[in-house]
Amino acid sequence: MEIQFFGGAQTVTGSQHLLSVNGRRILIECGLFQGRRSDTYEKNLNFEYDPADVDAVLLSHAHIDHSGNIPNLAKNGFQKNVFATSATVDLCQIMLRDSAYLNEKDVEWVNKIRASKHEEPIEPLYTIEDAEEALQHFVGVQYNKPFTVAPGVSVTFKDAGHILGSAGIILDIEEDGKKLRLGFSGDVGRRDMPIIRDPRPLEDLDVLIMESTYGDREHSDSSGAEEELAELVQRTIKRQGKLIIPAFAVGRTQLLVYILHRLLEDKRIPKIPVFVDSPMACNAMDVFRSHPECFDREAYFHFANDAYDLFAPPGFACIRTAESSKKLNHLTEPHIIISASGMAEGGRILHHLRNNVENEKNLVLFVGFAAENTLARRMMDGEKEIKIFGEHHRVKSDVVTMPYFSAHADRNGLLDFIGANSPKKLKKIFLVHGEKSQSFALKEKIEEKGYKNIKVPARLDSFKI
Repeated sequence: MEIQFFGGAQTVTGSQHLLSVNGRRILIECGLFQGRRSDTYEKNLNFEYDPADVDAVLLSHAHIDHSGNIPNLAKNGFQKNVFATSATVDLCQIMLRDSAYLNEKDVEWVNKIRASKHEEPIEPLYTIEDAEEALQHFVGVQYNKPFTVAPGVSVTFKDAGHILGSAGIILDIEEDGKKLRLGFSGDVGRRDMPIIRDPRPLEDLDVLIMESTYGDREHSDSSGAEEELAELVQRTIKRQGKLIIPAFAVGRTQLLVYILHRLLEDKRIPKIPVFVDSPMACNAMDVFRSHPECFDREAYFHFANDAYDLFAPPGFACIRTAESSKKLNHLTEPHIIISASGMAEGGRILHHLRNNVENEKNLVLFVGFAAENTLARRMMDGEKEIKIFGEHHRVKSDVVTMPYFSAHADRNGLLDFIGANSPKKLKKIFLVHGEKSQSFALKEKIEEKGYKNIKVPARLDSFKI
């Protein structure tokens, strides 16, 4: 058996790992590389292997850095099945179409610039039609129900507690008369977070491929997170400002709306308009409502008893059209805008930041991780002059970062996740989906626990098991 790492290796984007076993090739994830266009376009466009030779794809969850290049995979010859939980399949129906639309619009804009320079036009990575074709290959599976994906390879999905439908993956493999259990963590969620269940461990493993996004740090105590958010809302209202929240359309947005709803119900904040300005986030709300089987006990209780719509607090509105989005610019009373993307690298949030960062009454709230070189990271790091749509803007608004709402386990959570396995049996660990400093910091901590043979693979590294 051989594992080769094509993405998500010493970086947090483009997750893509190829397993060769019993003459078959199983691709774990097929995510988009994200970052500077000049760095990522060629990586996303070209595969280092023949997609037509891939016999199956295993997908842990719907986030674009894990799923976003599947349409390009299919476009280049992949014709087999993509296995994911039913909730992930439904989310990908939204997210991959949206990704294709953004690809098309992005390239349309780039080609206008290229034409002005008398340069040849480029093609989008994939079109909406390509995404729709790829979605025909998706197969929904249930948690904890083993299925055969290739000769000698049985797969079981476990709840990863990261976003709706997210999964850790166990592969029970028999090859040349030998048995081996390989685990892929996907993105490990945090315990005691609202809406979805806590992550389930992957046990009795011989080999583990594990994410390391927060491998170098511990999350702040989240017990006061709701109260801090309430104080920020109250501060914004008091000075007649706007609260602008860049947030990922799937997972983070629904969590924020749910928490704001609880704050309103408990009268910890006054009634204030809440606008979710993201068609994809609005559509994802419907997917959440369709999959209560993924909810934790409290969220399911509210859902089952019709106490209230979890994702529609008083004063809430979903903004779907561009025209409705533009009208938000003219509102003068205090309000909250939640808009994608969380890393502020595209989408409607850029317009809201452009229109609001130069007003000292306003507050920009970041609620999760942002990769290096993204606009969100630069603002989080305190840059006072930023560029949006080619124009410079002075940051006069407050900028606050609240890491409590991250959907990723921190260093201690990841160590607990590994701790479900004995160092005597777990012989190989590969740390992926983390920046280099994060992965190597986690590696040291894991070694202190007695585990051996821990690798931080670089892109294209290959290992025989």
